[in-house]
Amino acid sequence: MIRALPPLALVALLAAPAAAEIQPYAGQDSRDIASLSEDDIAAILAGEGWGLAKPAELNGYPGPVHVLELAAELELTDEQTASVQAIFEDMKRAAMSAGAEYVASEEHLTKMFRAGHTEPDMLAALLQSSAGALSRLREVHLAAHLAVTPLLSDDQKETYARLRGYGGGTGGHEGAGHDHPQH
Repeated sequence: MIRALPPLALVALLAAPAAAEIQPYAGQDSRDIASLSEDDIAAILAGEGWGLAKPAELNGYPGPVHVLELAAELELTDEQTASVQAIFEDMKRAAMSAGAEYVASEEHLTKMFRAGHTEPDMLAALLQSSAGALSRLREVHLAAHLAVTPLLSDDQKETYARLRGYGGGTGGHEGAGHDHPQH
């Protein structure tokens, strides 16, 4: 025999998951930088991609890190490997620099709010600084994808996409890597 729950118990049961969902930032108030987790900060400062190049990666423009990881499967030539390695090293250096600027801007923003110094003019300047650093960081990663793509054959790009789990080969962009007209 199935017993019916009293109405208040049913309401409490239904409200419990909703209450947890209402508090998505619980525990994040102790972060040094409110908008970034420790893992985010470590990845950004290490020059890692942090998902910033997804528009390229998922649309037929392979990234240098993953191309190097898949060098054997892609049957890279020594020349291709050396070129991709150079692109990777330049990207990493530039990403670490831009990432440090972004993290510093976000840290300053958090400190401003913690200290109660929230003048609108200061806020606007900090947001511009953070947005500019994030934009530079994304550009570094996306530009590396653009630089790597023409170094690979169509077969290598298709193999890359397949190995990375992307169903469309070149991400649905046939001939990825060719020049696009400027608009």
